[in-house]
Amino acid sequence: MSEASSSGESPAIPREVTEGWAAAFVAGLHAAGVDHLVVAPGSRSTPLVMAFARHGGFRIHVQLDERSAGFLALGIGKATGVPAAVVTTSGTATANLFPAVVEAAQSESPLLVLTADRPPRLRGSDANQAIDQVRLYGDYPRWQEDLPLPSADPGARSALSDRAHRAVAEAVGVPAGAVHLNFPFEKPLEPVGVAAALSPDREPKAGTAHGAPREAERTPVRAVIRTGSSDHLALLDGLLAASRRPLVVAGPDPREREAGPGLPATADRLGAPLLADPLSGCRGAGSTEEVGADVSGTPVTHYDGFLRDPEIADALKPDLVVRLGSAPTSAPLLTALERWSDVHQVVLDPGDRHRDHLRLARDYLNGDGHQLLRRATSGAVEPEWAERWASADRASAGVVSDLPAEFVEGWVAGACTGAVPEDGLLFVSSSMPIRDVDAYGGGVVHGARILGNRGASGIDGITSSILGAALGSGAPTVGLLGDLAFFHDSNGLLAAREVDTPVVLVVVHNDGGGIFHRLPIARYEPEFTSLFATPHGLDFRPLCEMHAVPCTVARSLSELRAALMEGLSETGVGVIVVPSDRERGHAARLRAEGAVVAAARQALGLSGPAEHDND
Repeated sequence: MSEASSSGESPAIPREVTEGWAAAFVAGLHAAGVDHLVVAPGSRSTPLVMAFARHGGFRIHVQLDERSAGFLALGIGKATGVPAAVVTTSGTATANLFPAVVEAAQSESPLLVLTADRPPRLRGSDANQAIDQVRLYGDYPRWQEDLPLPSADPGARSALSDRAHRAVAEAVGVPAGAVHLNFPFEKPLEPVGVAAALSPDREPKAGTAHGAPREAERTPVRAVIRTGSSDHLALLDGLLAASRRPLVVAGPDPREREAGPGLPATADRLGAPLLADPLSGCRGAGSTEEVGADVSGTPVTHYDGFLRDPEIADALKPDLVVRLGSAPTSAPLLTALERWSDVHQVVLDPGDRHRDHLRLARDYLNGDGHQLLRRATSGAVEPEWAERWASADRASAGVVSDLPAEFVEGWVAGACTGAVPEDGLLFVSSSMPIRDVDAYGGGVVHGARILGNRGASGIDGITSSILGAALGSGAPTVGLLGDLAFFHDSNGLLAAREVDTPVVLVVVHNDGGGIFHRLPIARYEPEFTSLFATPHGLDFRPLCEMHAVPCTVARSLSELRAALMEGLSETGVGVIVVPSDRERGHAARLRAEGAVVAAARQALGLSGPAEHDND
């Protein structure tokens, strides 16, 4: 948070002009469908904050830490598909939003960043808190603009309202992302006692509360998605007609709620096994009302374990791969896709981002892949093709259902996915939690959702993102994160006081960075422990107590399941800490991976020892 200070500025713009300017923009945002505002307190942003407060149509959340504020707004956008606005004062406060802007860009999540600024005449000088905020976030925003100083001109205010509408449209576009608008303000910053009447030119009439449009005038912005051309459909139809062993790979998808639930039925109709990433929206099928068709088909969810064995990858080699969404979380799946580089691979992408970093696609079709597949026709698929994948998946599931007690991360992932109710949400941290949900979480119940910050895969802002998703969706929420992620965003717990739905944060506490045990550097001591694993010895109970958040310690699977059930039955935020030993857990993980591969090999009739990759 930046401090307010005196800069010797002289009043150059009347208060009523600044107030009307801010009110016009805020009214435009509300008309475009924005409902949530996150405020990080400061002085220069006063006109914007007061305009939001006086409008009366926004749900306002206050977060003292700007980095946490950015991720709180990001979580709201991920859960709702509608951007939340986050407002900061000028100076270093704006820089603290950068991580959330990056994640919004990389995960294609809507976010509105509104930064207040010193007037242009003070830029490049020694004026207090005057830093260069123009294009502060580089090329990460989908759209950004340095706005002019407030003006009483009706045309300028009308243009500002148009910018508000465009900001929302850009944020929810395909791909979605962050939008940055920079607002320079002159002093005085405080409003007059009564809101100034706005010009009638394309703006609300005087007498409307603080320039706000009536509810009936709201026209929320919706994303425009390219459906794909008839040529694309003809090409896809031809490839499927010639395929005997088609495979569909669904990676993380920012449209998981709309696109994911119907894909299992589509893949089943095409005779294609579906490998469903946790963030694809396909691991829990939606209701028929949501997808407009009967939902059937069971996605493959344990591929991360058995595809570690190259011989299994060869035995399950497809002759056509159709890929949707971003790159899958699973490293073994990515390795298998590379191993199948001679196979015809097709990427279906509704946006304008490149989703083929391994350069494996022979055809890259721009359009709504889910719609293209729904319209496509199947070919003469080998009768046992889908069953071979299903048998490997069932055998792996049997191993996962009986994980050893010392493999805490594995059974925690399964318990969390199993606890999410039908209308609930599971938000998974990057690093090991998302990998464990991928490998050991299986599926969730029909209608439940899985979200995560997999765009840039950082562990910063996870608590804030979880609470933002809960605030935005109003759904019972389980958050799965590690101890380092929980510590990193400890300020995010401030938002817990606003939550009015059940939220349970499950913290796997292995006292450091367990993921680093997967890397070759783990063989180098003493540097590995002190510089990579970084044990901290922290007890999180006092932190939770400071925020008036109940904290429970679960030392077994039965205790965790009981604590999850209790937490999801009560309104508000609770924390469950699950202690784990990093070294014992790593050894147990390797044994579990070996057991999964052995079971899958047996199911596929493969003889001889496995040669799986543990990394």
